[in-house]
Amino acid sequence: MTRPGFPFSTPFRVRYSEIDGQKIVFNSRYLEYGDVALTEFWRWANLADIGPDWLDAEFNVVKATVEYRKSFRFDDMVEAFVRVGRVGNSSLTMQVDLCHAETRDHHASIEIVSAHVDLAARKSRPIPDNVRARLESLTG
Repeated sequence: MTRPGFPFSTPFRVRYSEIDGQKIVFNSRYLEYGDVALTEFWRWANLADIGPDWLDAEFNVVKATVEYRKSFRFDDMVEAFVRVGRVGNSSLTMQVDLCHAETRDHHASIEIVSAHVDLAARKSRPIPDNVRARLESLTG
């Protein structure tokens, strides 16, 4: 399945442990789904050839927003679509759309903003230009 503007997607199935007494996915699980999708996105993007500017980069989440549209239920197949939404001076915004893999209904949108940080100084720092260029190429 494809979604305009999203260069990557990954499927997974809703597990029994992810649903509540109403037999729908717990709201907190949507952020976990976003995290799983981002992990697969970064594996797919394969930015290791950038070298230390990427491999040693540290990004900390500073904001996560979920917009719920429709609940997922046990055993639903989910297709998570991922793209880089925006590359700022020292921040990165990722967008994840969670859709039902069979009906194609859009169930939720997740936006995750992360700051590129200097761990020793404990403050944000600019994203290197070579990293910025590669990230911008993934905006979809």
